[in-house]
Amino acid sequence: MIQRPQANLMDVLDKVLDKGLVVAGDIRVSLANVELLTIKIRLLVCSIDKAQEIGLDWWRQDGFLSSDGQKQAEALAARVAALERQLTAPAQPAKPVTTRKRAAVALRQGSKSTRG
Repeated sequence: MIQRPQANLMDVLDKVLDKGLVVAGDIRVSLANVELLTIKIRLLVCSIDKAQEIGLDWWRQDGFLSSDGQKQAEALAARVAALERQLTAPAQPAKPVTTRKRAAVALRQGSKSTRG
């Protein structure tokens, strides 16, 4: 009798993560030939190296999963807060020189009216 080497869980996981495993399926719920619900299931199980090799790296941009994504979200939040402060700040005079000129003119006119 020929004995086959037994594969343990680590061997199976190593092979699955190295090669990858895809599970795909659709679940449809219908009543009287009317489709009520469709669920499409797509599952890919592989190592991070294999995922990057086939072009899947969405977790790098996900703010919840990546510290870099978190930094980007914080930077965007800071920019939004700065813009909101600018919008709610009181309007500043566009040309302070004009305001000074008006004050000087008002002073001159005031001194003319007190002479007469």
